[in-house]
Amino acid sequence: LYRGPFAQATADWMNKNGGLLRLEDFRNYHIKLRQPVITTYRSCQIVGFPPPSSGGVHVAQILSFLERFDLKKMGANSADFVHVVSEAMKLAFADRAYWLGDPDFAKVPRGLVSKDYAARLAAQIRLDRVLPGAEHGTPDRADEDVFEKHTTHFSTADAAGNWVACTATVNTSFGCKIVVPDTGVVLNNQMDDFSAQPGATNYFGLVGAEANAIAPGKRPLSSMSPTIVLKDGRPILSVGAAGGPTIISQTVLAIINTIDFGMSPESALAQPRFHHQWKPDELLVEKRIGEKVLRELEERGHKLKVVDSLGAAQAVGVNPNGPGFVGAHDPRVEGRAAGW
Repeated sequence: LYRGPFAQATADWMNKNGGLLRLEDFRNYHIKLRQPVITTYRSCQIVGFPPPSSGGVHVAQILSFLERFDLKKMGANSADFVHVVSEAMKLAFADRAYWLGDPDFAKVPRGLVSKDYAARLAAQIRLDRVLPGAEHGTPDRADEDVFEKHTTHFSTADAAGNWVACTATVNTSFGCKIVVPDTGVVLNNQMDDFSAQPGATNYFGLVGAEANAIAPGKRPLSSMSPTIVLKDGRPILSVGAAGGPTIISQTVLAIINTIDFGMSPESALAQPRFHHQWKPDELLVEKRIGEKVLRELEERGHKLKVVDSLGAAQAVGVNPNGPGFVGAHDPRVEGRAAGW
């Protein structure tokens, strides 16, 4: 792909139309295999995608914050539940803005996913009110112990024991809205995922710091969060989502609904969703969460932005009634789960 007819066709088109990519840029690009981010949540092992995606780090981080709370006792979709989980999201996204970037260029601390660090930050969460002025934390040995240097998700599993969680993206809808002639390939606008300057927002309202600044050969930060959950060493859930930074929140909620509340994949994806990304300081929440919960959240200091629908997730889980699998497609969008 990077050295064949597609690369040549794209380079030719760029040359004719004032684009920046050249054939040598394709030749210099290499796929990188990286070690996954692995943590535990309750009695399960969580395996996620490493930087330069922020998904694996912050799915793991949010879940580690939430281990300190009895979410099952709070109840699914209660005001307590939404408040605590959204505060955990806020803390994680504050860290994302400061620390996350391409580990080949920036020092991304492994301590972001440590249980001790999670305990320190989670201790800031109050049940009765929002955390004012949340800022990023600093893990132990942050400069030393570091990671080595339009979105679609699908999850699948087979009888041979193979499980896959795959997320692909061109960033925003139809990327940069250009198709290279005779290829059918839509060019992405992934450059928007870099931080143009510290504190400046991108298309999704996210801010970043020097760790995610633009540099030659550098890969931009993303929120892709393909995740596989294991129990007793066996996969029980493959999940991921589309929707910019809400991907992280959607994935976390699907995992919580599965592990804490014992929901099937279909039920886990159908639950009301919410999302907080630190900046802007607003809690996105689907309106079907209910007026009572919305009112209680406002009383605790949340600035709400009520939306009809949030994101699109896909999942595969084990069949609780026998052999095989259970596939789930997000009811918010067109599509279906299939098996054969």
